[in-house]
Amino acid sequence: MIYSLLVGGSAFLLALALGRPVVRLLRARRLGKSISEEGPSTHAAKAGTPTMGGLLIFGAVAIITVPTNLTDAIPSLLGEEGARRSILLPLTVLISAMLVGGLDDVGTLVGRRQRGLPWRLKLAFLVLLSLGVALVLYHSLEARSINVPWAGKYELGLIYIPIAMAAVVGTTSAVAITDGLDGLLGGTAAIAFAAYAVIAFVQGQDFLATFSFTVVGALLGFLWYNSHPASLFMGDTGALPLGATLATVALMTGHWLLLPVIGVVFVAEAGSALLQIAYFQATGGLRLFRMTPLHHHFELIGWSEPQVVMRLWLIAFSGAMVGVALALSV
Repeated sequence: MIYSLLVGGSAFLLALALGRPVVRLLRARRLGKSISEEGPSTHAAKAGTPTMGGLLIFGAVAIITVPTNLTDAIPSLLGEEGARRSILLPLTVLISAMLVGGLDDVGTLVGRRQRGLPWRLKLAFLVLLSLGVALVLYHSLEARSINVPWAGKYELGLIYIPIAMAAVVGTTSAVAITDGLDGLLGGTAAIAFAAYAVIAFVQGQDFLATFSFTVVGALLGFLWYNSHPASLFMGDTGALPLGATLATVALMTGHWLLLPVIGVVFVAEAGSALLQIAYFQATGGLRLFRMTPLHHHFELIGWSEPQVVMRLWLIAFSGAMVGVALALSV
């Protein structure tokens, strides 16, 4: 655990050091985000803020992970070589989703005529990515089980593959929806990855714990620049890989059943959007919330942006504590 925490701290320092040059570079290249007219009017002032902050987050993750958790460049006190190679899975998921998210972000920049990637194309990518993750987990890592609190571990067989796919697609979508306020996704994602880092460490998956803490550290470094008022947005370059990687980590621990608990804010955000659509159609135009996702509803009832973010962080932390407790009960 000491080694994993030190690696996570290193990721924080690296992201902190790289943040200012990255912000300057993005500004120089005029990679500022346009703001949707469908959101709260108060967000209009954020137009032009540099986006694609996922490059900072996952650049730091990759730079730290390769020498400390994937190769022998720095002596490791951790487990076996086979376990070390398993980190290639979340790292590949992270990079693949980041590239697609970057393409989507290019279409949302100020002054660009094109739009982001069509949702059908993004969904097709997520399905293919989730299939790849599920097959690697099933065949290469032999992660075919579910851990049920107070009941134990159960092998699922081939049914595991569609379940794993659903976990990746659902988590990625819910996490992406949560990205909308300064610091909201960065903080809630850091809490979720920290929870799974603890679970992985308790299981003896030291490499996975180290990787998860590396993501936590990089997210904390990013939050230095994403705190209100943000000088850098995450964009889909960050949101898509965060969701896909979180689901992958959860599946590797076997505690994917706890994703709705540890990611309670993500569930609430995605659920609010689905409920709004269903209620609107069922009632012929009435709304449950003033605006969705849920964080916009809270803004419109009078909460300040920092209040919304902090209160959702508190809910996320509470969910993470409960999730870890349930994981320890298996």
